Amino acid sequence: MRSTAVKVVAILVVVGLLVTGGAIAALVAFRSDPSSSSTSSGPAPTTTPQPDATQPPAADLAAYYHQKLDWSPCRDSFECATLTVPLDYARPGGTVIQLSLLKVPAADPGARVGSLVVNPGGPGAPGTSYAASAKDVFRQPLLDHFDIVGFDPRGTGDSDPVDCLSDAQLDTYIASDPDPDTAAEKRAYMRYVDEQGAGCVARSGKLASHVSTIEAARDMDVLRAALGESRLTYLGASYGTKLGATYADLFPQKVGRLVLDGAVDLSIGPRELALEQAAGFQTALEAYVQNCVDSTDGCFLGSTVDEGLARIKAFLDQVDQQPLQTSTDRELAVGNAFLGIVAPLYNRDYWYILSQALRSGFSGDGSTLLLLSDLYTSRNQSGGYDDNSMEALYAISCLDEPYAIPESQVAANLPAFEKASPTFGDVFAWSLTNCGGVKARTTEKPRTVRAAGAAPIVVIGTTRDPATPMQWAVHLAAQLESGVLIRRDGDGHTGYNSGNDCVDEAVESYLIDGTVPQDGLSC
Repeated sequence: MRSTAVKVVAILVVVGLLVTGGAIAALVAFRSDPSSSSTSSGPAPTTTPQPDATQPPAADLAAYYHQKLDWSPCRDSFECATLTVPLDYARPGGTVIQLSLLKVPAADPGARVGSLVVNPGGPGAPGTSYAASAKDVFRQPLLDHFDIVGFDPRGTGDSDPVDCLSDAQLDTYIASDPDPDTAAEKRAYMRYVDEQGAGCVARSGKLASHVSTIEAARDMDVLRAALGESRLTYLGASYGTKLGATYADLFPQKVGRLVLDGAVDLSIGPRELALEQAAGFQTALEAYVQNCVDSTDGCFLGSTVDEGLARIKAFLDQVDQQPLQTSTDRELAVGNAFLGIVAPLYNRDYWYILSQALRSGFSGDGSTLLLLSDLYTSRNQSGGYDDNSMEALYAISCLDEPYAIPESQVAANLPAFEKASPTFGDVFAWSLTNCGGVKARTTEKPRTVRAAGAAPIVVIGTTRDPATPMQWAVHLAAQLESGVLIRRDGDGHTGYNSGNDCVDEAVESYLIDGTVPQDGLSC
C-alpha cells in the first residue's frame, strides 16, 4: 500500500475541509530542548562541493556525474530541471532517460544548509509533487534551511513514465472486487493480473525492466553529484525508506543525514509484508471505530468496536452485490469502496471524512467514497489519470520482487490473513497473486541491505501506522548498522509533522544541526 502524503493535500482541496495536524499540519513552534535526548553531532551537509562530490563510482559514468542542472522557473514560482541518467547502468553508453526535478529554494537563504532530497513513497508517487507541496508537508525549520528537491523516480510522474494499461483498463481494474468470491470474479481478477504484466512490456518496452529500486537509488547518487553535495541529505517516507536504505547500502560513504519515516522492513518476504500490513490496516480501522464508539454523541457504526467492524464488513459485502449510485455517471463498485475506506486511515485527521463517506454510503450514496478512491488513485474528473502511480506501483514492486502464488494457493492462505485482519485479510491474501503475470525482469541482483560504514540513519515508526507497521521500523533500524530508531505513539502513516513535537524536533535537529537522536527515542 502506497503513501498518500501528496494525496491528502488533494483531498482537502476537493472536499473543501480544513484540518490541523498530520502530513499537512499547521506549523508549530518548538516547545522543548531536543538536545536533552541526543548524542553527538555529525558533519554538516555541504553547500560547496568537495573535490570528490562529482567523482563517479566508475569511469564510464563520468558524463552523468559531471552534468550541470539547468534550473528554470516553473509551477507556481518553483524551479525545475531534468537529470540525465542511463537506462541501464551496465550499459552507460546506451539509451538515456530524463528524470524530472523540482526545487523549492530555502526560505531563508542566509541560513541555507544545503539540498534536502525528498521522496513520498509509493512506489510510484511523483517526488516533484511532494516537493511542490513542501509548505504543507514540512515544517518551517526545514523550509528555511534547505532547498527541498523532489524527483520523479525513473518510470514515474514525468520521468519517462512506465505504462501498463489503458485508462479504461485501469478503471476496470481498480473498481473490480479485490476479494473475488465467485468463479466469474476470480477469472476476471486473474485476467487483470495477466493483462497488467503483459501490458507493461508491450506498452513500455525496455523501460519496464529498468525501474527497479536499485536503479532509482543509483539515480539518486547522480542527483547528489549534480546538486553539488558531497553527501546526500534525504527524507524518505513509506517506500521512500526502502529507496533511502538501498542508497545507503550502495553508497555508504556518500550518506550524509538520512531520515527514513514510516519504514519498510527489508528483512522479510512479500507474503510476510502483506500479512503484517493487513494487520496494520486492521489495527488502524479498530482505532478509528474505537474513537467513534467513545464519542459522546454516539457512534453511527454501533455501540461496540466489534459491531462497528461488522457493519463496515457488511457494507463492503453489500456493495459487492449491488454497487451504489453516485452524483456522477459512475457507480461505486466494491474496489473503489475498499480504497475509499482505507485512504483516510492514513491520517487520523481524515477520520471524520471517512465517517461522512460511510454515513452517505449506508444511505445509498457512494459519491464521497468514490471521490476518495479517485484521489487515492490520481483519477481526475475528466476520466484520465494525473499520474501513473498505480501502474508504477505494480511495475516497480513486481520488478523488485517477482513473487506470486497461483490462484489455487489463495484458499490455503486465507485463514492466516483473516486472523490478521477479519475485515481486509482476504484482499491482502489475493494480492499475493498480483505479480503472477509479470513479464519484465531486472538485471540487478538482490541485496541484503546493511549500509555498513554509513553515517547515522534515523528510522521512524508509528505505533498504529496502517501501511508500515511499527515493527517494520524496529527491524529496519536493527538491520542498518548505523540505524537510530524513533518510536512515535500515534495513529496514521509516518511520524514527521504529524502533531508530535518530540518527533519533529528530533528530525529537524538532526537534519539541520547533525544532532543524532538517542537510539530508541520514544515520542
